[in-house]
Amino acid sequence: MNQKNAHALKLFLDAKVIEYNTKKFIERDPISVPHRFSKKQDIEIAALFAAVFAWGNRTTIINKSNELMALMDDAPYEFIVHHQEADLKRFLHFKHRTFNATDLYYFISFLQFHYSQHKSLEEAFFLTGTSSMRESLIHFRNYFFSLEHAERTQKHISTPAKNSACKRINMFLRWMVRKDENGVDFGVWNKFTPSQLICPMDVHVSNVASRLGLIPENIANWKSAELLTKKLLEFDSEDPVKYDFALFGLGAEERMR
Repeated sequence: MNQKNAHALKLFLDAKVIEYNTKKFIERDPISVPHRFSKKQDIEIAALFAAVFAWGNRTTIINKSNELMALMDDAPYEFIVHHQEADLKRFLHFKHRTFNATDLYYFISFLQFHYSQHKSLEEAFFLTGTSSMRESLIHFRNYFFSLEHAERTQKHISTPAKNSACKRINMFLRWMVRKDENGVDFGVWNKFTPSQLICPMDVHVSNVASRLGLIPENIANWKSAELLTKKLLEFDSEDPVKYDFALFGLGAEERMR
């Protein structure tokens, strides 16, 4: 891509970021679930589940996430930290696609374990001595599954070690780390910078990025996500993942052809 075309593409994507990075975006997106809360830990927990559930129809994702929050008395942090074993019976029939009660029980168990030692979920991702998001995500997954668990639950947390694009976890991180005046992302974490983030890549983003010449192949994996982010860093070295608004909007909202 020559310099003239690259500049034109940047201007086009900048305009799309402005179009989609607005509060009106929130209502129809899974990010609406953590936006119901103001306490940092409630935001983290609601955001994690909304991100993990984020495949398929967005209305269903939002509904199931809100259903789970209701089962947690709409106070997820208090429930996670203080629940008794008898309280878990209410989740016995909870299910979203392949995520079932077995998986949910483990997530709750891990979160209770983590919050008994740390004030924020950010500590689960932060790895001293490295700025590599790849290493941070591998570290998080290893830590997340450090308790006794059913093997089936592992499929709900992806890892770059298996060349997964890790779309849902990268989306969660975007929500937690990015912050601007538009008020969509939360920016409640400060151990990471937006420049470290990897662009969340699903089929919509991969398709649009390949058609725009930002990646060589329409393949959603970790390698492609890193290549895309590297290209977006040329457009904004401090906040490359803001272009997720543009790419996802073009793919999911406008069905770019």
